[in-house]
Amino acid sequence: MKKLIAGFATILALLIFSLPVYAGAPLNTVQKSVNDVLDVLRNPKLKAESAKEIKKEKLRLIYKDMFDEMEFSRRTLTRNWNNFNPAQRAEFVKLFEQVLEKSYADKILDYTNEKVEFFKEEMKSDTQAEIQSKIITSSKEIPIFYRVILKDGKWKVYDVVIENVSLVQNYRTQFNDILAKNTPDQLLETLRKKVSKH
Repeated sequence: MKKLIAGFATILALLIFSLPVYAGAPLNTVQKSVNDVLDVLRNPKLKAESAKEIKKEKLRLIYKDMFDEMEFSRRTLTRNWNNFNPAQRAEFVKLFEQVLEKSYADKILDYTNEKVEFFKEEMKSDTQAEIQSKIITSSKEIPIFYRVILKDGKWKVYDVVIENVSLVQNYRTQFNDILAKNTPDQLLETLRKKVSKH
């Protein structure tokens, strides 16, 4: 059940937010970018099956602006990050992104006009904030918190918490379990296999 909820969290996380390339009030930044993502998903010209790859590419570009991929990966690996050399870290960041896309891209494309509301911005420090929002479906409301960090003048996401399930914490648990018995290279090989599966 926990894995199911965490998986759903990932789907929604990738679905509803991305951050533009300029710094601004964190809530306004996230909210604007949500609309950019939803515009892609709602675009009638991209509804056809033949446009699926075009839509995925547009979302992929948004993802690049959405996450601080290095921060996301570092926080996910936590203390194990120091056991990876620079080349291994670079490969992990790339593979992890591909694993997430492979796992959830098709589900994201099944978006069906759920409503998104933003209601609170909580500054944790001058460079970190938490944006609180919710998705409203026909049957329930799903709370979603975005944790963002300001780096080089840009607000970037480093974690998402949906129904009290942290995306970073969920993957941290999985990777820590693997690395407790395996080397960084073995974890990378596991991710390579996941990415290469059809």
